[in-house]
Amino acid sequence: MNEGKKWKVECVIYDCDGVLFDSYDANSRLYNHIARSMGRAALGHDELHFCHTHTVYESLAHLFRDDGQREQQALDFLKNHIDFKDYIVYLKMEPHLTDTLGRLRSKGIPLAISTNRTTSMRHIMERYSLWPYFDVVVTALHTVNPTEPSPAGRILQAKPKPDPEAVKKILETLNVKRDGTLYVGDSEIDMGTARSSGVKFIAYKNNSLEADGSIDDHLDLLDFLANG
Repeated sequence: MNEGKKWKVECVIYDCDGVLFDSYDANSRLYNHIARSMGRAALGHDELHFCHTHTVYESLAHLFRDDGQREQQALDFLKNHIDFKDYIVYLKMEPHLTDTLGRLRSKGIPLAISTNRTTSMRHIMERYSLWPYFDVVVTALHTVNPTEPSPAGRILQAKPKPDPEAVKKILETLNVKRDGTLYVGDSEIDMGTARSSGVKFIAYKNNSLEADGSIDDHLDLLDFLANG
């Protein structure tokens, strides 16, 4: 809810999973495929929630936390047998997203993404034609495949959220101020990222989070802007 709050906004940072996209089905398919291939049961609700908000490496460490050998096998399986492009087709873009992004761009407001995804993010940006909207994307730290072509836009790496490094890199790259930046997220990880970074937090479809504002539709974000 807006509750009459308006700010002079210099930058908007978006989380990816659960904000730009409903990715629950895609993540469920990915991690259950890895789990079954490693001979373990399907993921429970809490495990899926963990994987939904953490890096793929943190997720595998969590799923196989009692068996270091199987964790390594899962990592090898990920490297040798998983193509993230097979799973991003199951992402569902959130309603009114590109309309909102276009309106923010028309106001001259820089846009960024801060995500705990790794190598899959470049494919998401390209498949869903998001590069025209965003100035910079920051993913969690990962090894870049030297044989892949350079992405169409700027992708940086930082420590996984909720570490503030990603937001710090965005602010420095775009030369914007903390107090003029909004961070739109849907999880406690995102809330912690915003708080540790000193930027305002807007909760998306999650009223249980402590936030400076909350929205259930992307277009509602525009109501917080004092600059148009």
